[in-house]
Amino acid sequence: MAIVGEIIKSAVEVADAFIGKPNAAEAQIKVLRELLVKAEHTEFGKHYQFDKINNNSDPRRNFAQAVPYHSYDELREQWWQRVIDGEPNVTWPGNVEYFAVSSGTTSNKKHIPVTEDMLNSIQQGGLQQIKGIADFDLPGEFFETEILMFGSSTDLKKVNGHLEGEISGISASRIPFWFEGFYRPGLEIASINDWDERVLALAKEAPNWNIGAISGIPSWIELMIKKVIAYHDVDTIHDIWPNFRVFTSGGVAFDPYRKGFERITAKPITVIDTYLASECYIATQIRKDTDAMALMVNNGIYFEFVPFLPENMDENGSVRQGVRALTIEEVEPNVDYVLIISTVSGAWRYMIGDTISFTDVERAEIKITGRTKHFLNVVGSQLSVIQMNRAIDELSDDLDCSIKEFTVAAIEENDEYIHRWYLGIDDKIVSRLSNTEIASKLDNLLRESNKNYNVARNKALKGVEVRTVPATLFQKWSESTKKKGGQVKIARVMKEDAFREWESFVESV
Repeated sequence: MAIVGEIIKSAVEVADAFIGKPNAAEAQIKVLRELLVKAEHTEFGKHYQFDKINNNSDPRRNFAQAVPYHSYDELREQWWQRVIDGEPNVTWPGNVEYFAVSSGTTSNKKHIPVTEDMLNSIQQGGLQQIKGIADFDLPGEFFETEILMFGSSTDLKKVNGHLEGEISGISASRIPFWFEGFYRPGLEIASINDWDERVLALAKEAPNWNIGAISGIPSWIELMIKKVIAYHDVDTIHDIWPNFRVFTSGGVAFDPYRKGFERITAKPITVIDTYLASECYIATQIRKDTDAMALMVNNGIYFEFVPFLPENMDENGSVRQGVRALTIEEVEPNVDYVLIISTVSGAWRYMIGDTISFTDVERAEIKITGRTKHFLNVVGSQLSVIQMNRAIDELSDDLDCSIKEFTVAAIEENDEYIHRWYLGIDDKIVSRLSNTEIASKLDNLLRESNKNYNVARNKALKGVEVRTVPATLFQKWSESTKKKGGQVKIARVMKEDAFREWESFVESV
């Protein structure tokens, strides 16, 4: 019997029961007050008169009326460039030592301030995730194992007096001392900048570790595991880490990768979804009975929600100024909302670019449903990413294959618009069905699920094309345009100019 593990497990269960779940509305009012008080004397706080906003029994309405919505580009142009240049007390007190650099899908390159308060918030989020594990009926042995956190490198770049890297690398470089004994691959390997070299170093040490949980982006973790398996010439990762039981997936839907993980594992694994963005740690799954995630309502992040409706959005995929945002007690289940955040890193009414829906309003549990700019509506098709994902999932089941990646664009050819899809399929489906047949199946699925799409297909949207490519091609695209591993994600919807670059890349390999 794992005596130490049982003790730790019991402690986690007691902590989870003792701390309980906060009242979401009360917690959010408290968080907003704390944000306003702390930032009152910053340039941003003085400009928007935070002292007056907070002088109210419920400051949320005053805050929404006084402060406009900000996209990343707007916040950087108006405020954050000064922070990047080293000016203190701009949108948050003091100097900012870290910046999370992200080649995101809503902007070509982001520099997100990461304050000490945000690092503390992320660590607290990790503790909430650990407390949530108490609900998953894991054996005592699990609590004696180690955690492999494999994101971006902790080798941060020194630029103009501050440090830059991806958020996973920044977080790993600042792990608390009490966690070092559980953390793998350790700071020495984690600091290797080249992804392939880091994986090789990890593979060499892998048999010396007792890994119980792995955390990271599914596509890169799957590739890493395959390389470790190949290095040791074994059948599955459980031949090396027999106690591997939990995988935490960061901000990316796991289902497209489920079949791939089943091929490289010999035992069932528990998948726990988390929502760690470059801007903050937003939510984590804390119950085994759902794959939805609970918003961290008492952890330095204030949330607002704008219904994701065409009349609320402009042509750039941003919320129109003046549109009313809802508070957490005003939301309804199964409605798509644009997520707006204000944070302890000095992001104010910031459009993070994600849409979410509530699966359980009382528990403040959500699912990510898409991206505000990953919305295909050039000819009135009104296709959201969540609808695309559902269609791709159904198509995968129909074809009995795994479609791990896809991207699509509306392109104009011969004065007519078509949707051209690229599907990343590793299975040998091409030998069974033509791309034309696959396109017809996908088209029918979308027609059945979206009446606007069906109308568009009878009018301005003249055709649907599918081109199947190896799923690894999407990873190679990431390597060539961004970097390997870390927080890198593939844009589901591309504008035509970016899509042409993608097609040139496909033709060149």
